[in-house]
Amino acid sequence: MATVTLNKLGKRFGALVALEALDLAIEDGEFLVLLGPSGCGKTTTMRMIAGLEEPTSGDILIDGTRVNGIHARDRDLAMVFQNYALYPHMTVGENIGYPLKVRGVDRAERLRKVEAAAAQVELSGLLLRRPAELSGGQRQRVALARAIVRTPRLFLMDEPLSNLDAKLRTVMRAELKHLQQSLGTTTIYVTHDQVEAMTLADRIVVLHEARIQQVGTPHEVYTRPANTFVAGFIGSPPMNLLAGEIRDGAFRHAAGTVPLAAAPRGEVVLGARPEDLALAAPADAHLTGTVFSSELLGDSTLVNVAIGDGLVAVKVGPDEGQRVGAAIGVRVAPAKTHLFAAEGGRRLETQP
Repeated sequence: MATVTLNKLGKRFGALVALEALDLAIEDGEFLVLLGPSGCGKTTTMRMIAGLEEPTSGDILIDGTRVNGIHARDRDLAMVFQNYALYPHMTVGENIGYPLKVRGVDRAERLRKVEAAAAQVELSGLLLRRPAELSGGQRQRVALARAIVRTPRLFLMDEPLSNLDAKLRTVMRAELKHLQQSLGTTTIYVTHDQVEAMTLADRIVVLHEARIQQVGTPHEVYTRPANTFVAGFIGSPPMNLLAGEIRDGAFRHAAGTVPLAAAPRGEVVLGARPEDLALAAPADAHLTGTVFSSELLGDSTLVNVAIGDGLVAVKVGPDEGQRVGAAIGVRVAPAKTHLFAAEGGRRLETQP
């Protein structure tokens, strides 16, 4: 287990800024997820921690020791990649034990550790098979066992589940979280999938355009997004965002008015989660529009309402589907709304 501290960490590729002065402290045993869209700097951050990229500026400390310039093999960490990176000519057992073989661990000790690591990921009966004989989920378990067998102080995982189908990803998320908690190894996990981040992380670091946007627990980033980017990125579907003006204690939009308490005056962006909205008759609603689409999701229905130039998503019961094109109203729970600055999108803390 290890602590990791990043001080003003930056990376440039010529004129391109890949990461801008990132400050971050990762606790011993923590499962930290770096989350953001492509090009935000999350993989670059991980590669610098791993020693695969040299920082342009700043420091990387592992357990308080500066590791800038220290070779990747000497940092005592293990990486799990998106593409598994298994040797096709080796058996499962040989793949798992390869890092130990390279280190010169004797055969008896190597076999003991391979069997222990395989048991932790439920591969004990597959050690003599080759990767081509395994499913995608089993191959990913081999990659995890190969990382575990070294007993490193730090795990780095770069989108390890992205090649799996949706059902298998759900299963592997649960297994990965359980495994990390049982091992207690500090883990840094890179993904662009906010569902993975919400389900796996102790804390999430949301990155955008080479900068940190917010650091917090999954509950914190979901319930109190720091800005409109985080609000629109976290959540499935994401938060609804409407530009308008607050005047006389109410949010005013071309499609209606939402009463608010303790709200500032002027132009703002109003945010509301789909589950915090309700459908209503136009005469009884805060906002009015027409049904753009109605999607049955199984346990709920997602109704998209065309309001002005945009769409507002409302999550309702499975039997509350609506006819496309019908006039409809949306009621907003004022206590569940979020306000953001019209310029820059930062959260306005006047909201409870």
